[in-house]
Amino acid sequence: MSNAALDVVDLRSDTVTRPTAGMRQAMVSAELGDDVFGDDPTVNRLQDMAAERLNKSFAMFVPSGTMANQIAIALHTRPGDAVVVESGAHPFNYEAGAAAVISGASLIPVSGERGLLSLSSVRGCFHNPDPHIAPVQLVCAEDTANRGGGTVYPLELLDGVARVGREGGAAMHLDGARLFNAAVASGVDVDRRTQAYDTVSICLSKGLGAPVGSLLFGPLEMKERAWRMRKALGGGMRQVGILAAAGLYALEHHVDRLADDHRRCRELGRGLKALGCSVNDPETNMVYVQVPDASSVVDRMKQEGVWAIALSATDIRMVVHLDVDDAGIARAVEAVAKALRG
Repeated sequence: MSNAALDVVDLRSDTVTRPTAGMRQAMVSAELGDDVFGDDPTVNRLQDMAAERLNKSFAMFVPSGTMANQIAIALHTRPGDAVVVESGAHPFNYEAGAAAVISGASLIPVSGERGLLSLSSVRGCFHNPDPHIAPVQLVCAEDTANRGGGTVYPLELLDGVARVGREGGAAMHLDGARLFNAAVASGVDVDRRTQAYDTVSICLSKGLGAPVGSLLFGPLEMKERAWRMRKALGGGMRQVGILAAAGLYALEHHVDRLADDHRRCRELGRGLKALGCSVNDPETNMVYVQVPDASSVVDRMKQEGVWAIALSATDIRMVVHLDVDDAGIARAVEAVAKALRG
């Protein structure tokens, strides 16, 4: 790793985190087997521990959150079925049209408030049986909502969306890529937040800081099909306990510290507001800031060693994670200040 890389404050995403020293040691010392044969003990321990933590029948280790979401969609739908998502949702915006390619399902995007589905918007997607209309067989919620600014679903709304979906005859999937951020911010643990959902995905490689990997959770009757889908999509891995060990370490050591990311994110938001920027009020680890020319501001920030992403002509996203300390937050505010001065 170059010294230049260490000097960068990288706010592009919480996917850029590097394994901590303790995590690296856990990876080096991991006990290994062949996970396709089901005998990698470290993978099995991760899956058993995570399933117990979410109170789900099974957990399956997969390479990515996209794969976890797409396996869930395939489990719940047949070709020609429809899936309701919020318009900013990851499966609609960032998964390369995979639902159409893999499952033959169409996604129905509905507008929500700060990335959150509303009861009325979900209810409005269900119709009386009609051969002209694709039947809605699945509703997907995202907690936290990335495009909404790292927004946390209020528990009552999270449960309500599931209730309305079931009333319409649909199954429920929770894209919980940043579920532990939601749990830490809300004080409502992950098993309760996911209680009303048939399948759940979580990412280990975002705020939790593992280098690779996600988990898909579901009911026992879906386990065999889920494993078959993972194999069909190329997700069958061999001595993958090296990566599972990082996930175990993350779940054991990096959950409570997410509160530090949230605190620093609020500090970043306050600093940007003091510069006169329009900023969302961060609920977790994301700040969305509006500026007149996002691309040029991001370019000028990079010259100061602070990296962010321009999502549109006027919107910049900054994501706080375990590789960003208090000094990094101060540097980010100063970089934006210099960029705005031109």
